[in-house]
Amino acid sequence: MKNNKMKKVFFVSLGCAKNLVDSEVMLGKLSETNEYVVTDKVEDADVIIVNTCSFVEQAKTESIEVILEMAKYKKFLVVAGCMSQRYYKELEKEMPEVDLFIGTGEYHKVVEHIKSLQEEKKLKTSKRSFVSTPTYIHSEKDKRLISTKSHTSWLKVSEGCNRHCSFCIIPKIRGNLRSRSVNSLLKEAQTLAQNGVKELNLVAQDLSVYGQDLIKSHRTNTNTSFLADLLKGLDQIDSLHWIRMLYFYPDNLNDQIIEVIANSKKICHYLDVPIQHLSDPILKKMNRKITSKKILDNIHKIRKALPNIVLRTSIIVGFPGEEDHHFEELIEGIKSVKFNHLGVFKYSEEENTAASKMKKKVDQEIIDNRYDQVYRIQKRISRALNKKYIGKDVEVLIEGVHEETDLLLQGRFYGQAPDIDGKVIINDLGEMRDRDRDRDREERDGTPKNIKIGDFVKVKIEDFHDYDLVGGISYP
Repeated sequence: MKNNKMKKVFFVSLGCAKNLVDSEVMLGKLSETNEYVVTDKVEDADVIIVNTCSFVEQAKTESIEVILEMAKYKKFLVVAGCMSQRYYKELEKEMPEVDLFIGTGEYHKVVEHIKSLQEEKKLKTSKRSFVSTPTYIHSEKDKRLISTKSHTSWLKVSEGCNRHCSFCIIPKIRGNLRSRSVNSLLKEAQTLAQNGVKELNLVAQDLSVYGQDLIKSHRTNTNTSFLADLLKGLDQIDSLHWIRMLYFYPDNLNDQIIEVIANSKKICHYLDVPIQHLSDPILKKMNRKITSKKILDNIHKIRKALPNIVLRTSIIVGFPGEEDHHFEELIEGIKSVKFNHLGVFKYSEEENTAASKMKKKVDQEIIDNRYDQVYRIQKRISRALNKKYIGKDVEVLIEGVHEETDLLLQGRFYGQAPDIDGKVIINDLGEMRDRDRDRDREERDGTPKNIKIGDFVKVKIEDFHDYDLVGGISYP
């Protein structure tokens, strides 16, 4: 039974999918109290919460812009997440309009902190920041208020990171590696599947080392692969259709994991393998404990075992000390590997990282030029790889009408992860469109009555763009 005096909460989640899971946990905590209800209208809200990102300069700028925009509504304003964890002292001084700052180690106490502060009569003299060393990670017992479409969701398998790459602030913001148990993850996955999730995307700061911190507590040896056990367990959940792995570093790509992928009909032949660079001197300066040869060897191994694997990666250009010949090694590697998807980042100096103290900084103009060069090369590679799908039937997960016109549908095939990759645009519904010409017979989501969001359909690819594929429904 709803409480008529329930406070309305408007939520903004910025940054990555891992941050989104934190947001959903916070929303779950709020909804369990029977004192808060979520609203999608900011003007109606009593409480506004912004879950921030501060991974790179662009993310920090976006977070600040959103906070200032939300402050205009003069509501109880909460800023949570990475930016609060990292800059709460500075933000307290510079953003008096924010009532409460909650760090990454305290987000699960969101209800407690809001209540305690709202009960104070003099907000200006109250403690406004709650920041501690992150040790918490949610479990299957914590309610999540899922914010994505019902057919797809994220499963956060661990939190924190032990790599300490010289350019990265994440370990200081998110803490050390903390893995959830296989049993906990399978229970949460089962619940998500029972609620209609068909595509489950596994995320972590570093999925490839999932479970390494559990070895001692399980009195086992390093040969035990918790990830392999997890994947095999997820594979047994009947209603799951796609299982996707994101943020899997190439260092730990081994035969056992490749075999599990190969033997599964549900695990997508898709891997996000962040490499950062392909020049050994730069990899060493980045504190990436792997060589270019090892990266290329591992990629060759998985391509040989899984010929239809789709690979995504991310690289950084303009890292301190990156000279022309280092950049050329990177370019040659990109041309050799031919990643299906590649995210390129311009190096931005992050205070309190080892890289920020390095000399031989690269001029911004050179960084910009190198970024443009990588972008152009990858664009040609993506088009060439997309061209190979012409004439093939691919299984597509329907996500609704096209963003620009309701005359088209859009979805994704297994080689396209949510939000970060391209789409499959369906421009010919054939008999299905003919049978549903009357718009009054269409579902609320705008798709023809016999095609619904979350359905899997066969699409014959007929055309391609830089990142998208185009085709029509394929009939038996």
